[in-house]
Amino acid sequence: MDRLVPLFEAYRSFYRCAPDADTAAAFLRERLERNESVILLAREAGGEIVGFAQLYPLFSSTRMMRTWLLNDLFVAPTARRRGVARALLKATEDFAREMGAGELTLSTSIGNRVAQRVYATAGWRRDDEFYTYIRDVR
Repeated sequence: MDRLVPLFEAYRSFYRCAPDADTAAAFLRERLERNESVILLAREAGGEIVGFAQLYPLFSSTRMMRTWLLNDLFVAPTARRRGVARALLKATEDFAREMGAGELTLSTSIGNRVAQRVYATAGWRRDDEFYTYIRDVR
């Protein structure tokens, strides 16, 4: 967990979240302990974590099947442009297939053109059929 938190914090920083390593570690630990998410890691030959993908289980009522939300995907800047993101995407697809899921979904910011190109070249299609709405309930 200690080696994942800095990458998770870098991911959150990309989305302009204030740093909070202690809360981030607690959040990740709680998701894993409660079996609420699955985290796939990309490691270099020496074992250093250079990327991660975090998935959350969902179900589709209209398609009547299990789906997974690829909520977080991040590659360390030093490991970019070496196929790490593509390998993580493939690993998420393999995992979802093994779990009997029918599809994976993800969202990225409108301005994140680099990620959009990675997803498109990996065979993901952008959903032009549905809008996403968010309601803060805090």
